[in-house]
Amino acid sequence: MTVDQAAHAAESAKYPPGSQIEVRDEEWLVRNVTPTAHDGDRIEAVGVSEFVRDQEAVFFTALDDVQLMDPRRTRLTRDDSPNFRRSRLFLEAVLRKTPLPQSERGLALADSFLLDSLPYQHRPAQLALSGKNLRPRMLIADVVGLGKTLEIGMTLAELIRRGRGERILVVTPQHVLEQFQHELWTRFAIPLIRLDSVGIERIQREIPAGRNPFTYFKRVIVSIDTLKNTAQYKHHLERIRWDAVVIDESHNLINRGSLRNQLARVLAPQTDALILASATPHNGDARSFAELISLLDPAAIRDPERYEAADIEHLFIRRTKISPEVREQMKGQWADRGPSMSVHCAATAAEERVFEELAEVWLPRDGRSSVSESRLFPYTVLKSFLSSHVALAATVDARIKTLTTKEYAVPGPELAALHRLKDLTAGMSEQNSAKFETLVEQLRSIGVGPKSDTRVVVFSERVQTLEWLRTTVPAALGFKGKALQEAARVMHGGLSDEQQMQCVEDFGLADTPVRILFTGDVASEGVNLHRQCHQLVHYDVPWSLIRIEQRNGRIDRYGQSHPPQFRALILTSEVEGAKDDRTVAERLLEREDEAHRSMGTAEAVSGLYRADAEEKSLIQDLLRGRTVDESLDATARAAAAEDSGTDFLADFFGAVGDDPDEVDADAPPAPADVPRLFTNTREFIDEAMREAFPESQRELELDQDPETGLISFRPPSDLTHRLKALPLDYRREQRLHERLLVTLNRKLADLALVRARESSTSSWPEISLLTDLHPVMEWLTDKVLVRLGRQEAPVITANVKLPVYLIQGIFSNALGRPTVVKWMTVQGRTVTDDMVGVLRDAGVGPTMANPLHNHDLDLLSSGIPGALEAAEDFLRRHSTEWDRALLDPIEKYKERLGTWEQPTLAGPDTKSKLTDLADSLLTTGRPMLRILAVLDSTA
Repeated sequence: MTVDQAAHAAESAKYPPGSQIEVRDEEWLVRNVTPTAHDGDRIEAVGVSEFVRDQEAVFFTALDDVQLMDPRRTRLTRDDSPNFRRSRLFLEAVLRKTPLPQSERGLALADSFLLDSLPYQHRPAQLALSGKNLRPRMLIADVVGLGKTLEIGMTLAELIRRGRGERILVVTPQHVLEQFQHELWTRFAIPLIRLDSVGIERIQREIPAGRNPFTYFKRVIVSIDTLKNTAQYKHHLERIRWDAVVIDESHNLINRGSLRNQLARVLAPQTDALILASATPHNGDARSFAELISLLDPAAIRDPERYEAADIEHLFIRRTKISPEVREQMKGQWADRGPSMSVHCAATAAEERVFEELAEVWLPRDGRSSVSESRLFPYTVLKSFLSSHVALAATVDARIKTLTTKEYAVPGPELAALHRLKDLTAGMSEQNSAKFETLVEQLRSIGVGPKSDTRVVVFSERVQTLEWLRTTVPAALGFKGKALQEAARVMHGGLSDEQQMQCVEDFGLADTPVRILFTGDVASEGVNLHRQCHQLVHYDVPWSLIRIEQRNGRIDRYGQSHPPQFRALILTSEVEGAKDDRTVAERLLEREDEAHRSMGTAEAVSGLYRADAEEKSLIQDLLRGRTVDESLDATARAAAAEDSGTDFLADFFGAVGDDPDEVDADAPPAPADVPRLFTNTREFIDEAMREAFPESQRELELDQDPETGLISFRPPSDLTHRLKALPLDYRREQRLHERLLVTLNRKLADLALVRARESSTSSWPEISLLTDLHPVMEWLTDKVLVRLGRQEAPVITANVKLPVYLIQGIFSNALGRPTVVKWMTVQGRTVTDDMVGVLRDAGVGPTMANPLHNHDLDLLSSGIPGALEAAEDFLRRHSTEWDRALLDPIEKYKERLGTWEQPTLAGPDTKSKLTDLADSLLTTGRPMLRILAVLDSTA
């Protein structure tokens, strides 16, 4: 460790979260401490003393005189509250506010949230905390539908409990912003402020000119499409450090040099934890995937062309629906999908004339050349026609416009052929469309109509097709009047982020009139459409197994209570040589279904791992005369040959980290050692309310229902201020400034969430679950912490023979993070690290009496220095033993780092930086000691 690091560690150990400091002649409660390059430690605090109470502030130790009072000068005070309520609440609050040490690998909050208990979803959090990597960094690559958002939420929650999640940035595609924000708040009580394009503009109007908008809120979610303009935001992003950054759909980061890739490379060095999520993280290129992994750990891969699964198992987790642990735990939680039904649609006479033109002129099979000057364009024409006549007309018009520019001075045969196609489509309408007629029949057969609640999502690749269907299908199904306008929504990439999010929300609320969502493949990534829907129709079929699987995954996902049903409209022709939907689409549907049932995913079938690559390869093979099966098998053989015997692709996409011998599918996650003085959270809330608000019914208009567990009250101004960190839509729609509805009853909270989905007014539930992370819990905890004065510790009358000093001891590393946290008692020279056990044995609890004994405070104070000395000696004697859990993985990483040489993926000083980082994680300096309370007898 360097001299500077040691000095910083000594400073950081002075200000652990939960401690009280004096700055500018006022008292503050430390919330978080992070190092800075030039200004010492950055201390986030909340005001305690009268003039600054509940005000949030940031101090820098190099700029402000920050004083943490010497623990030897702790002032003992009498507690006159009933049952020593004030003292017990204070101790519980300190236990709750103190971050868990870095060496604690168990999960502290696994069963605290509004979700089913599925141990497989805890695995990413366990990996992040395992110590296998220097920092909590990983790629969650579970296949579509397994619940990656929930896995991210649990991981973030555990980081927050460890003091490593104060500043969080979540980056997602624009159409899933609200969905992601909604899940993290309703499930985990982790509030994220949505900074879409409108949100950033609003904040920039409210804050001083030049102020960094990303410092305005601590936890934000923003669209990758907004942030990728690094020229506009790069200087802001480079000047702010995050505790955790999440990038969803991270396969979009792979292309080196792209704006998204540049964004990721700006963010990766500016965060401690980095979580990437993607169901399709690989593009088939070893080097590209290695570059993605290098964002997480630059030293993970030695040779970006040749590496194995074992090289990245500390960074990568992937399961499919048929993985052993998932399959066992999912029983009853996720209905099995039905078959993919191919619904044949015999071409109409008008469509057959187009097929004849395509077979004769554009895609002849008798050895003649196509009329087109472009080798690939005939398949563009074919695919647009297989979508709809309106899509074909748009393709033809665009090509005519291209060919009539100055570049093409002499009209050629292709232009004439285009005009013939234009004439053939000019008079066509829905009456000439076999697919249209069949779609209406299929929708009626599954119950979609004016008097039904049945919903369906209809996919098409072409915007023109989507818009045409939106204007024609509702009327054909019998919708009239206002319902005609409200029955369907259209969603595609040409809509704004607000419009896309509104489409998803309307379709997911049971009480809205939307029955059909016509959408393009913008909805095939990350969007949940299964809440009110289990029917999906492919109006046209993408020529990619990956894209088909992504589409199906919108309704075939965790939480789906009905068997998902898939239909694909297959246009058939009697024209000799016609390449109708049976040529490609129908066979791809069959191959996707086969792969999903046998392997849990279809993305590895072709060996190409990218939807656009699959389609391009397939078209090229069709031009060579190959069938779909021959094309898929040939590309897979080529990919396997390129692997040259390594386990590269097979291991990565055969579910890394899913060895059934390593996983007990029914085993709950290992719990963290989290000491608690109160029996449960409800007991803490009740007593905290009585202590902080003696006349709560008058002060807060508090109302508690003992049967349902509902707690209702009017938030005071200091809590209302904290609620500004909650989603704006949620605050406004639920009028949180007027009344809060919270509960510890999970069934009640879940019922509120279900009701919200059935409402047409808001998807936000009116009742929120009081997790340990909820702002109300944080507010109450701070309230009871400040009931004691500056550097005061209470004296509690208890069943002890000699005075017992309760002492908190914390060792920290060079980054100021706790590595060892011990809750000690000192009686004479005897030291234990079981404070809660000693309190229990001494009779400290809610039924204890407070005799208001007049303790000799001076005599008890004289014993403080000796107690602190004994506690520090105890910590030092055992520190090596406690450090072992932290030291072993760090030493293993440094050993691997010592032989690592890879200048192509990292800068020349990366190795030294990683070595310094490893050293900075080790315990250093003296422990921070704090007198919490003293137990004394009545004798």
